[in-house]
Amino acid sequence: MNTLTSPAGTALPAAGFWHGKRVLLTGHTGFKGGWLALWLNRLGAQVTGLALPAHTQPNLYQAAGMATLIESHDCDLRDAAAVAAIVRAARPEIVLHLAAQALVRPSYAQPVETFATNVMGTAHVLDALRGSTTARVAVMITTDKVYRNLESLRPYREEDMLGGHDPYSASKAASELVIASYRDAFLREAGLAVASARAGNVIGGGDWSADRLLPDAARAWRSGGELRVRRPEAVRPWQHVLEPLAGYLKLAETLWTQAAAADSYNFGPATTDAATVRTVIDMARAAYGNGTVRYDAQPDGPHEAGLLTLDTARVQAVLGIHPRWTLPEGVARTMDWYRRHDAGQDARQLCMADIDAYEAQP
Repeated sequence: MNTLTSPAGTALPAAGFWHGKRVLLTGHTGFKGGWLALWLNRLGAQVTGLALPAHTQPNLYQAAGMATLIESHDCDLRDAAAVAAIVRAARPEIVLHLAAQALVRPSYAQPVETFATNVMGTAHVLDALRGSTTARVAVMITTDKVYRNLESLRPYREEDMLGGHDPYSASKAASELVIASYRDAFLREAGLAVASARAGNVIGGGDWSADRLLPDAARAWRSGGELRVRRPEAVRPWQHVLEPLAGYLKLAETLWTQAAAADSYNFGPATTDAATVRTVIDMARAAYGNGTVRYDAQPDGPHEAGLLTLDTARVQAVLGIHPRWTLPEGVARTMDWYRRHDAGQDARQLCMADIDAYEAQP
């Protein structure tokens, strides 16, 4: 485990650091990437986005009007030449790699595409950085599902065995090996600090993907429909989207001055805040004010893990990262975001209000 200590002061991203920094952000048309693009713009960074067009309708990229905020490039990660050309033109100082095929259930339907995007796509980004004369930091986002999940009660630590039952999890575990190889074989020697970030389940407004719990709830309840829940007793490390994003930004700041901190990091809530799907739905229904739910006694569909929690001692020790919002507050803010957006409020303003509140939290 890395024994570097975090800088004194708050663990919030520092506007003074990010102002004017050239940042390449992959996946900016997705849910997490969209929130991160908005926050980076607010911090004064010069952001170049690389991603496929948003795959849902609506989507946060369009709803928040992000085309006016960043330089956006449509690009498939599987196209190595196109990725390399964008990296050369952007001349980034910091790379935040979020682009991925990010859903478990679709990975069963499209396993080859999932591996190509998540494994070779990651390799293409890292290989493009081999020739960069400007990049100093790369934070590569994977997932909490990279671990060989034995569904034990012990939270997973960064040094635990990697694995993956489903193609999504396996592809992300494989991408961790790619990240470590490029860091050790090429990029550390070239002065580029590369870290991987493994985040737990994220919630927040502006996610319209299928087969995600709170977006499914908001869709169903808005129309007076019934939310169908497959595995109500599954336990996950839920957190509001701003929690891991703050961590990614703080990790990049730390790597800028402490390259020896380049490692893998878990980002998640306190272990005691891991909760069942049923618990999160109860919170969401209370926050939304109404909603019908049907719990399936015998869920269909492919295998999904029933228990997964993360040990976050490393980010606490190295980065000074601690959750700022409890799970009930994160769920309440998520459902309030959807309710307000459905009532006609502007998506960008709703995101900015949440970022304001997050930064103001003691």
